[in-house]
Amino acid sequence: MIDIIDQIIIEFDKGLQSSFSNREESKRAYPGELVAETSMNEDERNHSAGLMRVNHAGEVCAQALYRGQSIATQNKTLKEHLTKAAEEEEDHLYWCNKRLNELQSNSSVLDPIWYGVSFSMGVLSGLAGDKWSLGFVEETEKQVVKHLDSHLDAISKNDKRSKKIIKQMRKDEDTHAEEAKEAGASELPQEVKKGMSLVAKVMTSTSYYI
Repeated sequence: MIDIIDQIIIEFDKGLQSSFSNREESKRAYPGELVAETSMNEDERNHSAGLMRVNHAGEVCAQALYRGQSIATQNKTLKEHLTKAAEEEEDHLYWCNKRLNELQSNSSVLDPIWYGVSFSMGVLSGLAGDKWSLGFVEETEKQVVKHLDSHLDAISKNDKRSKKIIKQMRKDEDTHAEEAKEAGASELPQEVKKGMSLVAKVMTSTSYYI
């Protein structure tokens, strides 16, 4: 029991450091690097910043979810899968944060709260069993893909840099969902899916502004 508590504390702290530290680079190339910055009016810029702030908060949640799940599973293969996914989410965090800086904006002040909530959900879903943990990953990523699709539709056509970043993130999240399904994910009950959607709605609606 003490060992599990120690693991939770270590992973929680490790995740907080990776989620909220100002990393100087990502493991993969920044998708927006080769896309020229275009002129945007104030409303377009503010809207892009709001959407990228939501995306950053979503990546903080993903980091926490995967780290929480990795603690709960005894399956070495699944633990490695979750660790790999968490590392890719670190790239997304860097990309979102860099884009927010370029837009002269900042991440959400509520990120630590979302991290704590998601970490707890990760541990609980992991304790429910590997197939349910994978089901949680699959459903989470499916909902994230839908959010990113809506952002691609909503963001200004002039903000090609943000669009490039979101498209790469969408591709990665879709891959995570497929990998979870292939690994044996069980489909979650509708009540759980609705609950996850409600939490996501609260997170996105608040993180857009603060």
